[in-house]
Amino acid sequence: MTATAAHDALAEPVHPVPGRWTAALALANGAIWVGWYGPLQILLALQAAEYAPAGMSKESMLAWVTGAGALVSLIANPVFGALSDRTTARWGRRTPWIVTGAAGGAASLLLLATATSFLTMALGWCLVQLTLNAAFAAVTAAVPDRVPRGQRGTVGGWLGAAQILGVVTGAGLATLVGGIAAGYAACAAFALIGVLPYVLRHRDPPLPATARPPFAWRPFLTGFWLSPRRHPDFGWAWLTRFLINLSNALVLLYLLYYLRDRLSHPAPDEGVLILTAVNAATLLATVVTGGVWSDRVGRRKPFVLWSGVLMAAATLMLALWQTWPGAIVAAAVLGIGFGVFTSVDFALMTQVLPAAAHRGKDLGVINIANALPQVTA
Repeated sequence: MTATAAHDALAEPVHPVPGRWTAALALANGAIWVGWYGPLQILLALQAAEYAPAGMSKESMLAWVTGAGALVSLIANPVFGALSDRTTARWGRRTPWIVTGAAGGAASLLLLATATSFLTMALGWCLVQLTLNAAFAAVTAAVPDRVPRGQRGTVGGWLGAAQILGVVTGAGLATLVGGIAAGYAACAAFALIGVLPYVLRHRDPPLPATARPPFAWRPFLTGFWLSPRRHPDFGWAWLTRFLINLSNALVLLYLLYYLRDRLSHPAPDEGVLILTAVNAATLLATVVTGGVWSDRVGRRKPFVLWSGVLMAAATLMLALWQTWPGAIVAAAVLGIGFGVFTSVDFALMTQVLPAAAHRGKDLGVINIANALPQVTA
């Protein structure tokens, strides 16, 4: 029984996952993104504009707060991924971290809603990043745990669709429910409730204690470094994700201020919601089809290359065509490029992981390429 359980937890998956499994995991993924992007796109910017201390602009305060949170994310995601790799709970390796991470994230969002100073905002946002990254690391690792390689583009496409719907839902909740506190409460509730269908209805294969390697601090810490020379495909894939996400972070992080201060939009928060919806529409039109197409042709890199070209064109539009129509066109083009990239890149990443026993940790290292661009931006 122990050998079979270890095989279930660590073996390369060969059986396709059903649609209900993909839908539940996608909902959990989207719920986490609601918890992140309601604050990132609307709520943190509103708090920074209201509570920026004397001598600090709202832009600087937002940058410091989100940068501090991103630094926490840089550490939290791979660490929680590594801890989930070693978890031997009867509910599986990933499920305990999804539950505790989502619950902690909801509580942290409610705490952040009460922040009225730079310090309390920074501490609250760091707690949100810490807890939600625990859930996100486990959700991400479930894909190479359960999905065969030939299906990962499709599953990655649905996870990408859930991701952008999470961004839109987060922005919508933050804008429409009325007030900063209500926006945080709505995002917190969605983040917690959204993970329940997956954790309650789908079994996560447990890792027997006998299959867990002995713990030692030095191997644990040095394991977070994956040499690009020994794993060149992993290194190139990481760099590609970092650069693409840097482009996307530059657009999303300062979009509210871009509309308010550069385009003089009369309702910049509503403008953010409109542009997010346009971006989501074109992204949803390409994210699933791009993943399915790459599964069928068995290739990933051409899709990644051309999606990068489209995203570069979109950011150039924002720099050179600074009008409301220009912003709409740029949002649409950015969505097309990022949609294809999101699904195909995720499938590519899962195929360059060095070892099955460290999927959570290695994907956490890859996810640094999601958080580090926020600091750089």
